Amino acid sequence: MHKIWLIIQREYLTRVRKKSFIIMTLLTPLLLATFMILPGLLIAMSGEEETVMVLDESGLFEGKLENKKDLKFVHLAGSLEQAKTVYQETDNTALLYIPKISINDPKGITVYGKKNTSLQTQIRLEEALEKEIENQRFIASGLDRETLDKIEANVKLNTINLSQEGEKDNNAIITSAAGVVAAVIIYFFIFLYGVQIMRGVIEEKTNRIVEVIISSVKPFQLMMGKIMGIAAVALTQFLLWIILSFVAITAVSAAFGIDAAPTPMEQYQAGKVAAEGESIANQDEETPEEAAAKSDEFANTIQDVTKSFANLPLLLIFGCFVFYFLGGYLLYGSIFGAIGAAVDNETDTQQFMMPITIPLVISFIMSYSVVLKNPDGAVAFWMSIIPFTSPIVMMVRVPFGVPAWELLLSMGLLILGFIFTTWLAARIYRVGILMYGKKINYKELSKWLFYRV
Repeated sequence: MHKIWLIIQREYLTRVRKKSFIIMTLLTPLLLATFMILPGLLIAMSGEEETVMVLDESGLFEGKLENKKDLKFVHLAGSLEQAKTVYQETDNTALLYIPKISINDPKGITVYGKKNTSLQTQIRLEEALEKEIENQRFIASGLDRETLDKIEANVKLNTINLSQEGEKDNNAIITSAAGVVAAVIIYFFIFLYGVQIMRGVIEEKTNRIVEVIISSVKPFQLMMGKIMGIAAVALTQFLLWIILSFVAITAVSAAFGIDAAPTPMEQYQAGKVAAEGESIANQDEETPEEAAAKSDEFANTIQDVTKSFANLPLLLIFGCFVFYFLGGYLLYGSIFGAIGAAVDNETDTQQFMMPITIPLVISFIMSYSVVLKNPDGAVAFWMSIIPFTSPIVMMVRVPFGVPAWELLLSMGLLILGFIFTTWLAARIYRVGILMYGKKINYKELSKWLFYRV
């Protein structure tokens, strides 16, 4: 055990001292913060007011295209050539030309611009024209648009979980997101750090360093030390990313002058104030009553989401995440180590990587396509029990609620699966680590399992 601990220390300290580890640990949270904040900042900076000049020969839209906060309409008179001349002398966004059309055949409408018209401008103009044409069609058919709007139903279901602890509010979106995020992290970390084990073994084997190491420790001790050491590196980097991401997001928000997100109550009060005066920004056509109703709905939605998140079994989810994070990594890490010992270079690993990647990819795909739709179904049950797929599938199921016996069975089988793959990998590792210059196939690997060394 002492020798394994020394190998763990060596693997851990060697990797955390590398410049690449330090750079990626510091750079990743900063990039994450930038990608989270920068798009919203760019959208806010690019949200300039657009002014569109309108030449309406049909007379259908005269004074009926409503101005909004960032989209204004200026109506012109005269011919199309005169309108083009006037438009060229201004800094307006575009010229909208509406020929003599009918509401039943609105073809031939054209937008002129000094440069290529942006997709956003085109979509907003199409929506404004479509809305007005629909209004006029309603009037022509004798229907009242306001009456039809009142007929529309908006049903919102309250979902309650009848658990043994009592009734609890839940939200399918929040529940699904919690499981999927945990599963995605496990999926990528298994690949990322499993490949590091394989590359580390290949490097030591190629440099013949392993011949010196094997003279002091057993192959099994070397393999276990390498797996556990890199597992410690993975956990360290993951925890640092969480802490530094929070710091980076706060720092970037402060640097760009972006205030912290308001609380649900602040959102609610802001909506009430807007309702008493004027409508909410970008909703110029709404009455104060409509704005207040939407504000109430938004505040209630935020409160429902917060309540649903609080009702999740957060301690159970975190505990399962740590267990399946380490269990899945150890299960696959031993196999990656065996592959690294069996080959002489990374190119030769391709034929052995497919059997490893298939269970992971299938579990990842099935989590989205099947497990989320029916987390208590037969497919979800068996895939959360089988050790090669349980680290990902079970994490998707846990937020929905899993019987204790299923969870214990899954964990027990994962531990047994790790012990079996470690034994299997150790049999291959002890022979392959000193094997050079020979192309290995599955038949040869099967013989190594029964070699006496």
